[in-house]
Amino acid sequence: MAGDRRTVVDPARSLALLWRTREPVSRGARPPLSVDRIVRQGIDIADAEGLDAVTMRRVGEALGVGTMSVYTYVPGKTELVNVMIDTVYAETARPADLTGWRVRLEQIARENWALYRRHPWLLRAETARPVLGPHLLAKYDYELTAVDAIGLTDVEMDGVLTLLLGHVRSAARAAVDQSELERETGLTEGQWWQAHAPWLELFAAGGGYPTAARVGTAAGQAYGAAYSPEHAFEFGLHRVLDGIAVVVADRPGGHERHESDR
Repeated sequence: MAGDRRTVVDPARSLALLWRTREPVSRGARPPLSVDRIVRQGIDIADAEGLDAVTMRRVGEALGVGTMSVYTYVPGKTELVNVMIDTVYAETARPADLTGWRVRLEQIARENWALYRRHPWLLRAETARPVLGPHLLAKYDYELTAVDAIGLTDVEMDGVLTLLLGHVRSAARAAVDQSELERETGLTEGQWWQAHAPWLELFAAGGGYPTAARVGTAAGQAYGAAYSPEHAFEFGLHRVLDGIAVVVADRPGGHERHESDR
């Protein structure tokens, strides 16, 4: 977890919280205090101010209750953030009427891209050890159906999702970094590029780097910036899908499936 990756939580207690197998009965708080209210407040704080701003004290203050009341429902920040992660996973749309694995994977990529843009803190909160809550499992199950019965093995299906979502996460992280840099420097990417582009052309071309000068200038003019996370997301998404298409086409009957998804 982003707060402290060394923090070890009790799996039984963490899973009980994620799946709401037991929860104290609220006494006195109006409206009644609950895990859901605490988690939603944590999400609101993280969305507005970042993950570091989420503390048990801060959540309690926002809810008008003491810190110890929050601890009655959630053992600590690690567990709180885990439930926050699982909760926002429920936001991705999961239409059942999309035809073709490529269309389905593209929809999944765009939903996850939008999720990270709504909740940038999620990029810090996620780790290689997934939060095994109900919303994560529902999301994973739905996303797997995009590539089910197209000739891939179960391990390959998982690998396809790992590849696709890894690309989305990388592009989203670059977009968040760009936004944070604009806020910290007070310069938009367009303003920064306008100030630096003439120097790039001068030094790159004059210093014997004609290819860098040509391509860098063309890209900067196209993006209005030195780098475009949106372009990186779109370009990379289609190249990832193209690569998956090669694997699918290599399977028995895969050529027909590939043609049907064009």
